[in-house]
Amino acid sequence: MGNKLRVWWIPQIPMKPFTQAVTNLAEAKLLLDTLALYDEFQYNNRIKPDYSNMGGLQEYDEVEKEWLDWMDSDGYDFETYMENLSEVS
Repeated sequence: MGNKLRVWWIPQIPMKPFTQAVTNLAEAKLLLDTLALYDEFQYNNRIKPDYSNMGGLQEYDEVEKEWLDWMDSDGYDFETYMENLSEVS
């Protein structure tokens, strides 16, 4: 995949998102899962009292010159795409 990809993560809504470049979908999934587990760890160990997080995957659109939410060729967002893969496996 030659496209530019990045994960975005908001650990506490509302706030500015954290972003990190990734090279492929597997790396994106690993990073998103790790960030979610880390937030849960902090909550369970009373490091932060509560949280409302969210994240996703974006792809850079060379034509529009902006980051857009990633979608597969069938129009599914990243979360749905990964859920569909899990159901097939």
